[in-house]
Amino acid sequence: MNAAMNAAMNAAMNAAMNAALAELWPYLLLILVGYLPNEMWRVLGLVLARGLNEDSEIVVWSRAVATAIIAGVIAKLILFSAGALAGIPLSVRIGAAVCGFLAFLAVKRSVFAGVLVGEAVLLLGGFLFAQ
Repeated sequence: MNAAMNAAMNAAMNAAMNAALAELWPYLLLILVGYLPNEMWRVLGLVLARGLNEDSEIVVWSRAVATAIIAGVIAKLILFSAGALAGIPLSVRIGAAVCGFLAFLAVKRSVFAGVLVGEAVLLLGGFLFAQ
């Protein structure tokens, strides 16, 4: 009797774990394939860059390349939007970026303020002018 009860409990636990794993596998895959490899390179970069001078040519060049990549991604998102963002007029998307940049400059170069204002303008403009 005890062995049958244990077998039934094990089967129930396995079924519950399989159901949970079935729901969580995309997130686990995202962490395994997306987050961990990226984090590995970030940690390696921190370790290797520990002794570099911030004003050296390689650090200034790396910072410029990183800034250019981010600017390109932002420009692509604004000009060639897909999905729900494509339903918001181009003028609203550009206006939100400009407002976010002005807020960034106005609040002592605060990235948080720039993102907050840009997002607020985008949401308001999307609500008022979405197609």
